[in-house]
Amino acid sequence: QVRLVESGGGLVQPGGSLRLSCVASGTIFSISAMGWYRQAPGKQRELVARITHDGSTNYADSVKGRFTISRGNAKNTVYLQLNNLKPEDTAVYSCNAQLTWGAENWGQGTQVIVSS
Repeated sequence: QVRLVESGGGLVQPGGSLRLSCVASGTIFSISAMGWYRQAPGKQRELVARITHDGSTNYADSVKGRFTISRGNAKNTVYLQLNNLKPEDTAVYSCNAQLTWGAENWGQGTQVIVSS
């Protein structure tokens, strides 16, 4: 099992920036990919960005050019840089780890609110 702890959410004005962090512990050698998902009130959870063990990334169309996913040197930390935030980016952002045998682990989520 992998334990994920997110941090970095908060309240920001439109056009502002935030940096989310996700630290993994436990059987981190079993992680094949990590990603950030978000869920807004009344909406389904959606993939925001994902990074694989070899560094390949993919993004939701709605965040391309504004958000950047990256890993720390120890590779047990994943960051999501959120720039030019919009009110529609308001959601609970959760970190996800995909394990090599197909299981998934989730963090508890961190709230991002974009409002003036």
